[in-house]
Amino acid sequence: MSILRKIVTAIRGGAREVGEAIVDQNSVRIFEQEIKDAQNQLDKAKMDLTEVMAKEMQASRKIEGLQEDIVKHEGYASQALDKQDEALALEVAQKIADLQGELEIQKKAQQSFSAHAERLKAMIKKTTKAVTDLERELVMVKTTESVQKATTAITNNYASGSSRLLTAKESLDRIKERQTHLEDRLAAGEVLEGEFSGQDLDQKLKDAGIVEDDNKAKDILEKLKAEKAN
Repeated sequence: MSILRKIVTAIRGGAREVGEAIVDQNSVRIFEQEIKDAQNQLDKAKMDLTEVMAKEMQASRKIEGLQEDIVKHEGYASQALDKQDEALALEVAQKIADLQGELEIQKKAQQSFSAHAERLKAMIKKTTKAVTDLERELVMVKTTESVQKATTAITNNYASGSSRLLTAKESLDRIKERQTHLEDRLAAGEVLEGEFSGQDLDQKLKDAGIVEDDNKAKDILEKLKAEKAN
């Protein structure tokens, strides 16, 4: 029996861990939904507030009507007394008493609605600020989550691709080496071509002043132009 209980406890513990893992993986989504639920409750509270305020207005109108009726019936009672109809005056007085009783009920109702409306207003104002603060926090949390995911992806890619990066570096070095070798071969080919064609020797003779340069005629022409200008 003890072993069975431990197995059940272990299963419950595993289920709790799985549940916590699911919550952690979806924590931002859960947080966002909780804010939406709070906003929905806030919207419902605002609707309830309008209902309470409407009832307060109705009670205020009834109070005004009852006060007018009391004043009117007080006049009726006064007129009945003027005519020495005490029985009618007493009946009117009873009506006034009933109206005053109803007036007190409506005043208490109006005060209750007013106090409840003020409490709801304060709660709605406080809740609205809290929801606004949470929405601002949600933006920062989602931004941080995105940045962390991007950073994690870059880190993981770099770690898993470090060997590939080294291989790529080796390939780049081999390409540069091959290109440098090819440039050396081309340069060597140009040197050999000059030597075999005699061009290299001609250039050396020109540089030594032994063979006249092909551009000498141009030099003479430029000299003549200069003398003529003087």
